[in-house]
Amino acid sequence: MASMKLAINGRTYNLDADPDATLLSVLREQLDLTGSKYGCGEGQCGACTVLVDGKARRACQMPVSTVADKSIVTIEGLTKGDDLHPVQQAFLDEGAMQCAYCTSGMIMSAVSLLNFKPNPSEKEIADYMQGNICRCGTQPRIVEAIRKAAAAMRGAGS
Repeated sequence: MASMKLAINGRTYNLDADPDATLLSVLREQLDLTGSKYGCGEGQCGACTVLVDGKARRACQMPVSTVADKSIVTIEGLTKGDDLHPVQQAFLDEGAMQCAYCTSGMIMSAVSLLNFKPNPSEKEIADYMQGNICRCGTQPRIVEAIRKAAAAMRGAGS
């Protein structure tokens, strides 16, 4: 075990963890941040996606020791008070989920995309989201939700 500080959702956490433990296991088991899901455990499905310094990363494959000096945002950290992030709101508005197991990872990947490409084309959205798997078949609604969130974010100046 090692003592470390993690900056998660704008808060600093001091904790003892095995440096080789995955970020996902620390988030879920030590910090009770359970929005990021364990899917395949191989970084292929995207259910565990979080933002590390604004970029989508797979928490199931990331040793916690590699993020001690980085800013981490989980699905729980996207809201501002009672206001949902525009991507979260668009997913709700478009019904872009069924079972919702993949949803937090989808939303985090979409936020990452929009952080770096505020006006992506439909093809760019579909290509970027290939690393997130939805077995329910809601991909067309996911793409539409991301398009609407992008427009809302551009309109709000965020």
